[in-house]
Amino acid sequence: MEHVKDYIALNKDRFLQELFGLIRIPSISSDAEHKDDMLHAAEYWRKSLREAGCDKSEIFPTEGNPIVYGEKIIDPALPTVLVYGHYDVMPVDPVDLWESRPFKPEVRDGKIFARGADDDKGQAFMHAKAFELMVRTNTLPCNVKFMIEGEEEVGSMHIGGFCLEYKEMLKSDIILVSDTSMIGLQNPSITVGLRGLAYMQVEVTGPNIDLHSGIFGGAVANPINALTKMIASLTDDQGRITIPGFYDEVVEISRAERDEMAKAPFDEAAYRKKLDVAELYGESGYSTKERTGIRPTLDVNGIWGGFTAEGSKTVLPSKAYAKISMRLVPNQDSVKIGQLFEKHFISIAPKTVKVKVQALHGGQAYVSPIDTIGFQAASRAIEATLGKKPIPVRSGGSIPIIPQFEEILGIKTILLGFGLESDACHSPNENFPLDNFFKGIETIPYFYKYFTEMFGK
Repeated sequence: MEHVKDYIALNKDRFLQELFGLIRIPSISSDAEHKDDMLHAAEYWRKSLREAGCDKSEIFPTEGNPIVYGEKIIDPALPTVLVYGHYDVMPVDPVDLWESRPFKPEVRDGKIFARGADDDKGQAFMHAKAFELMVRTNTLPCNVKFMIEGEEEVGSMHIGGFCLEYKEMLKSDIILVSDTSMIGLQNPSITVGLRGLAYMQVEVTGPNIDLHSGIFGGAVANPINALTKMIASLTDDQGRITIPGFYDEVVEISRAERDEMAKAPFDEAAYRKKLDVAELYGESGYSTKERTGIRPTLDVNGIWGGFTAEGSKTVLPSKAYAKISMRLVPNQDSVKIGQLFEKHFISIAPKTVKVKVQALHGGQAYVSPIDTIGFQAASRAIEATLGKKPIPVRSGGSIPIIPQFEEILGIKTILLGFGLESDACHSPNENFPLDNFFKGIETIPYFYKYFTEMFGK
């Protein structure tokens, strides 16, 4: 398939400029001030899919941000691949830690630096350009559908309803997603598991107004003090979560599977050095990669209350807040875990404060078997372009909509990610290596080729 490399070589600069046009749109889904930017990004995708070769490319409104749908049906008798991606991105705070402007993409040291460079504008755009390549070289072997949403970073609240309403339109044989990472181009891998998520917000209230900490301190409970003690009690000295019933449905991975996972290269010393930490932390009895792949976790994602501006103000605050996420593993139900968390968190509150718990969003864990033709096609595609058979790995991240796809549409998902752990997704200075972007475009047509050849055999 030399035509693949030739087409990419001829169009590299254009591919990048078109991606940069998408990246420049500050489509932050969690901020209502960017509502117009969400519409702009959706229209950019609609136009890009049409220009790439879709015969149908439309924007479907939802109660939240719109969903972009595109398709090219060359023969109803052939298999159909449904590509999923998202055009929304995370906030950019803290802005002062960025080395360049978040929505002004720059190429430095062979990497694209910008918010969304990897997650998920860069990775999703690989599919648009790979599709264009196949259409324009007359090598598209099967039908293709695209579904690009704008709420993945805030929980994909409306795409489930969209899938139910347009189930017939979305009918496909496999879902292909690039929103995960691999170990590296030299040591390729395919993500076969995602953790689930239960994301909560807690509010702890002490007095009905902020008080003078000198006059009232020592007589009235400080809700920040209470909150921090409550949070500290949620894990024990062994790194285990103390919520009653939390581990009831956790499936213990066999020693054989753990040994297979351990074959993935991992340099713990380099990992610590890169993160600038003296020691790593986690649940006793498990390796670092196991802690981030096959075990559940609980983390505080944000905590605030009282006076935090520059200078001093000796206040005893009325309220304290925290956002707490729990990454879940297969068999753990996100709704049930949220309920267990709420019951426990309220039960450990001292009588000096009142507590409210709100479930923000969540989703189930997902595992993709490696004995399917979808995985085999992805494995062969990577081997064709990178020269090595990829290692199946489980990711610590979550994509809540993926399990819903299987539940609603009855379709398995292949997570063909080309990001790297070093890409700083969700952080300042997010980046995506140019080599990974172009290798992704090169690999995707091979997936289509092998999947179509194996389908029905």
